[in-house]
Amino acid sequence: MLKKVTPLILTYNEAPNIGRTLQNLAWAKEIIVIDSYSNDETLEILNSYPHVKVFQKKFDTHATQWNYGLEQVKSPWVLSLDADYIVTDELIAEIEVLPIIDSQINGYFARFKYCVFGKPLRGTILPPRQVLFRKDKAIYIDDGHTQLLQLTGKSATLSGYINHDDRKSFSRWLWAQDRYMLIEVKKLLETPVNELSLSDRIRKQKLFAPFIILFYCLILKGGILDEWAGWYYAFQRVLAEIMLSIRLIEYEKFYQNQANKD
Repeated sequence: MLKKVTPLILTYNEAPNIGRTLQNLAWAKEIIVIDSYSNDETLEILNSYPHVKVFQKKFDTHATQWNYGLEQVKSPWVLSLDADYIVTDELIAEIEVLPIIDSQINGYFARFKYCVFGKPLRGTILPPRQVLFRKDKAIYIDDGHTQLLQLTGKSATLSGYINHDDRKSFSRWLWAQDRYMLIEVKKLLETPVNELSLSDRIRKQKLFAPFIILFYCLILKGGILDEWAGWYYAFQRVLAEIMLSIRLIEYEKFYQNQANKD
């Protein structure tokens, strides 16, 4: 099965991560990377791997970047990865023995273990993601600050994990989260309430979401047992929710008032 799979990765200034991700993809005949004109050492690292093929495209949305990437893939199956996803040996072995011909299954979900400076946590708020799928049955659409894969046909869930191990600086994390939250605000305010998930309806209330996410990460997901790493992750997620609440207040109190005056 591995011979039928091409890993597809998006990058933008991923020098702290991309080398570790590529090291666990040595089995791939070709790796497709769509780079949004990185200006750190990302391209230098990518070019040091002979089986990596880099295409550069100015970032528009996640969905357009991923769909552009799909156009470059020649194999029937795609393994869709972020630049900080480490495919574990267990997951690779599981993919290797999947049936090559199975008309019933067109995609596979994988679960995640979130890592803080390389330390896997007991739990994460990351949901399983459909990372392995038939290229001709899939297309990406935008969903808030991220993307959603639309797949024709049935899916299954793999038992192996992917390690999400982002080691970029805290300042870069803040920069990215602020960009994401601007897009999330647009999604929350423009989507009819009856079409929002329960979690999105809670986030829209602004006040409660940070406290709920703190309880969820530390207690329900067992982060308190992960000691400093669990607290770090919980504080990180609370800060992200506070940033979203601030952006929601900013939009409602400033931009809407400006629109009403006009």
